[in-house]
Amino acid sequence: MGQLPQIYLNILIPVFALVAIGFIVGPRLGLEARTLSRVAYFVLVPSFTFTVLTTAHIDAAVAGRMVLYIGVVEVACAGAAIAIARLCKRSPQMTGAYVLIAVFPNVGNFGLPIVQFAFGPDALVAATIYFIAMSTISFIIGVAAANWHHGSSLRSLLAVAKTPAVIAVIPALLFNASGIHPPLVIERPTALLAGAMVPVMLVALGVQLAGAGIPRLNGDMLGASLIRLLGGPALAALIAIPFHLTSLARDAGILQSAMPAAVLASIIAFEHELLPAFVTATVLFSTLMSIVTLAAIIAIL
Repeated sequence: MGQLPQIYLNILIPVFALVAIGFIVGPRLGLEARTLSRVAYFVLVPSFTFTVLTTAHIDAAVAGRMVLYIGVVEVACAGAAIAIARLCKRSPQMTGAYVLIAVFPNVGNFGLPIVQFAFGPDALVAATIYFIAMSTISFIIGVAAANWHHGSSLRSLLAVAKTPAVIAVIPALLFNASGIHPPLVIERPTALLAGAMVPVMLVALGVQLAGAGIPRLNGDMLGASLIRLLGGPALAALIAIPFHLTSLARDAGILQSAMPAAVLASIIAFEHELLPAFVTATVLFSTLMSIVTLAAIIAIL
């Protein structure tokens, strides 16, 4: 617990600084939140996915069990969000927003460094496996949820199939499985674009917040945040029991499942017109709340 202030200082404050830059300079420079979001969604995120998957080195059998475990956790989070939203008699749009927030933890720029700090460098392998799996599964469930309120399951499936990040998985896995490195003419520009993903997404979030104004806390924002911050790790802890994971793999999975909602959730909400102001405000609120919840979960683990 004594080291947690360093997590806040070295990880959270830099993230908030980029959001603050977008919030401050966005209106002054006339930046369009939708333009930044579309650049991230269609260019930067698939480049990042391609770069990570082509360079990952993991044991297939162990990774398969971990991917199955975290996939069940993600589905359980989506199910919990649907159940709570329906119990509260929320609209199809709000239900979709609940699901989007529940399945999109910030396992990248938050999850990876926090897992390493809490459990040491050996946990990075497990954290990276979960990051890749959760990012892919989150896109599939999240984009489907973002389109479900339109009333067409076929439209939802087609939207998932056309998601740039999901499309990027196929060539990346082919390169990885074959052991062939992508040509430098492909590898270098995608790596450069991948490096721009996190800062652009965080600045875009700040621009979105500036346009939406200061968010006001309401029951839906609190409920969706609690599902993400407390429901996620609780379900991960329960579901880990039958998978018989090592303590390191189990704890990394639980902590990754405890991350606040990711900036990508607001980008998807913006792209698919799923209550973007609510989702963006909840992303920010869940990030602020995670300062307390992550500290408690790390202490328990």
